[in-house]
Amino acid sequence: MKLKDPQSKGQKVSCPVENTLKVIGGRWKVLILRELLKGTRRFGELQRELNGITQKMLTQQLRGMERDVVLHREVYPQIPPKVEYSLTPFGKSLKPILDAMHEWGRKHLSENTRAQKGNPPAVDAARGQGK
Repeated sequence: MKLKDPQSKGQKVSCPVENTLKVIGGRWKVLILRELLKGTRRFGELQRELNGITQKMLTQQLRGMERDVVLHREVYPQIPPKVEYSLTPFGKSLKPILDAMHEWGRKHLSENTRAQKGNPPAVDAARGQGK
């Protein structure tokens, strides 16, 4: 599937990795996904959990993720208005990707810390590669 990239003046994005990054890229989207993988959240709950995000930025990110069919926005007709956000099946399908990113980041942080202390990277003897 080719998506239009608004940044590239109508050019189509065709690389699958680039498509994925369009959906989950940026500072906040992965953190929003992390919270929604725990379950349905209201706007205020998300804002409290995402330290440092402004109301405007959270609104923009949620709208973009709704456009990308990653999350569902449920508006309840009551006063005061109640809005809940949850992941769509498409959004839930990102969990293995986020898990892999988490594991890579954990390993990278460990290796980076070792390197900064002047220690050589850990080596997997069976493969001759860093762990």
